[in-house]
Order: sequence, then C-alpha cells, then structure tokens
Amino acid sequence: MAIEIAPLPVPPTADASKLKDFGREVKGVKPGSLSPEEFKEIHDLLYKYGALLFRDADLTPEQQFALTKAFDPAAENYGHGNNKTEGEKKSILHPDLKTIPRVPQVQLIGNGTVYNHEGLAEAMLKHPSHTTFHKSRIPPEDEEKGYTRFYRWHIDAALYNLSPPKVTTLYGVTVPEGPRQRVRYDDGTGDELEVPLGTTAFVDGRNMFNILPQELKSLAVRTKVKYAPHPYVWMAPARALPTGLGILSEGLEMSYDDLPPWEESKIKVLPMLWKNPVTGELYFQVHPCGVAELLIDPLPAGATREGALFPDGAHLTDLKEVRELLYKMQRPAIAPNLVYPHDWKPRDLVLFHNRGVLHTVVGAFKPDQVRAFHQCNLAASDDPKGPTEEDVKKWA
Repeated sequence: MAIEIAPLPVPPTADASKLKDFGREVKGVKPGSLSPEEFKEIHDLLYKYGALLFRDADLTPEQQFALTKAFDPAAENYGHGNNKTEGEKKSILHPDLKTIPRVPQVQLIGNGTVYNHEGLAEAMLKHPSHTTFHKSRIPPEDEEKGYTRFYRWHIDAALYNLSPPKVTTLYGVTVPEGPRQRVRYDDGTGDELEVPLGTTAFVDGRNMFNILPQELKSLAVRTKVKYAPHPYVWMAPARALPTGLGILSEGLEMSYDDLPPWEESKIKVLPMLWKNPVTGELYFQVHPCGVAELLIDPLPAGATREGALFPDGAHLTDLKEVRELLYKMQRPAIAPNLVYPHDWKPRDLVLFHNRGVLHTVVGAFKPDQVRAFHQCNLAASDDPKGPTEEDVKKWA
C-alpha cells in the first residue's frame, strides 16, 4: 500500500490559509518498520510539512529511538545529554523527565503515577504547569472554569555544548479524556484560544519569519543568537511572561559565576533563521527563554538603509532590550489563528521538525489524571545552517 497523506484537522480558530502547508497525517505505513524507500519519503514529507501524524501506531521504545535516529544517523544521545537532566537538580527540566531504562534516549513524560511501565516499577509524573514557571498565575477559581496558559514556547535543545535535535518524536501511550480548556494570553490583547485537554501546541517557524514586516525580516536575516551557558539552570530562578514566550526581565537569572562549570567554547551562538535542508526555506528558530545576547551584522553592500534597524550592525547585551526585541519579532506568530493545537488520541505518533517549529505544553491536569507519553530527540551531529549570502541579499 502506497503512502497516503491528508491535511491535519485545522481547528476553527486557525487561519487555514496560513496553516495549509503545516502538518500532514500519514497513512498506509507502519512507522516502526519503514523500508528505506518509505523512510526517504517520510523524511522529505517531514521537512516539507513540519509535523507528521500517524494514528493507531504500535511503537516500542526501541523502534521510536531507531526512527528518530534515522533522521540523523550519527546522532546517539538524548537531546539534553543522557542522564544530565535528572542529575542536574537546579535545571528547570529536572522534574519533567524520566528515562526508559533500556532505551535511555527515550523519555517518559506525562502526569500521574504509572506502574510497571517499560521497566519502570513506578513513575510519578507531573505535567509542567504555568503556576510554577510564570510570574503571574491564573486564579484557582478561573482554573476550575477551564482557563489555562501556554507553559513555555521552546525548541527541544540543550542550547549548550550539544547541537539542537533535528527531529522530535512524541508517542501517546495513555491519553486522558476531559473537557476542553481555554488558553488565556493575559498580555493585554484579550487573546484566547480554545484547546483540547493536554494539547501540544505548535507554530510554524516559517510563518514566524514570513509574517514579519520588511525591517524585521532584514534584522532576522542578519542576526545571530547567543545563548547563556547552562541556560536551563541560568533561567531557573527567573519567571516567565504570561504567554510562555520568554522571561520577564527582573534580574533574577543565576549569575554566571554560580552556574555549574562552563566553557566559552561550548556556548551556543546560532543563526536567528535556520535554513530547511530539503526546501531551502528560512525558519525563525529562537528559544526565547535561553537567549542572552544578539549579534547583528551590518547591512550588506547595496542594501537600502532607509527604515533599517541597526544598519551598521550591533552587539546587544542588555537582557531587557534583547528580550523585548525578540518578543516583538516572535509574538505575532503565536496569535490564536496561527497555532495548531494537536488533539491527542491514544497511540498517536507525532514527528516534528524540531528545527522548523516552536511548541509548548499546554493546560493543567488533576493529580489522578494519568497521561503517559514517550518522547525522543537526539542531540544532532551538526548545528543548523543559517541564511546564505543570497538569502541575506534578498531579505536585508
């Protein structure tokens, strides 16, 4: 049976024209046992559409690891480094991850207590909540009415020493049912978004770039992003904005002197725009919470200076300025009509191009609502490529 694809079901809240090239459901193949020819087709489909959904998939952790690794055969270790997150108690990632013992590259994430699961006698899982990460929180009485928030918009990446994974695979083992929830942005816009319980929300990095006005496109194509060392430890004392799109600047980040030992050579400096290796398109790919500095190149020779931002280039080190500029560039792309909130069903497998989307955990569960997912992403064998000289000339 040939591989068939169908568009993902776009919710009524979304602008279908803006999401027409995002995401496809794949039918006619078993993702755990793809032939080389089938994998090549899946590989190219993922880079073209950003996310692929397989319904009713049977997938062992071994198969999930093999599928994830096939996108980057030289990659070996979990995206944050094996056993690093559990051992690093100060990291904000620490509580959220449990490792499958026999396949340490696959993590068990979710909510509630899971018993006798893939070699784990008992695992207590906790769905990340905005109440522990945001500066403000939705009042409990509003939470009871179903209001919630995006937790943290991000790319799956250590952002220090290791290269950002190319692909993340998420497999829904146990998916609780429950009433839909309503995300509040709480940023003065009045924006809200109705979502399925426990959704994973995605935005397309291609849209994030394409909808920018010309002066911000020019800036994006000329900018590199410098992340803090051990960014998840660095940001842990700080608190996030109510949209989950970055950190509030209150000077609460951990001092570089107090971080675990770090080396300048292992700090990640990555382009603001990442080039899709299959389609050649540019994607705005920045993890806003971990950013420390922006390095902006001057306009190329012959580019018009009228209206240009930082035409002579700049090195921005003021954290508040860096974050406010990034927020101005990224916030338009998380508008309710540009978000795809996936409605999880048991045995859904979602593959997403981690170098082409931002995503976030959403919502809140009660302690007795059990949710168990297997997640796999692998620190890549190389860093993402940025815009070419031709791209810079075209967009600057």
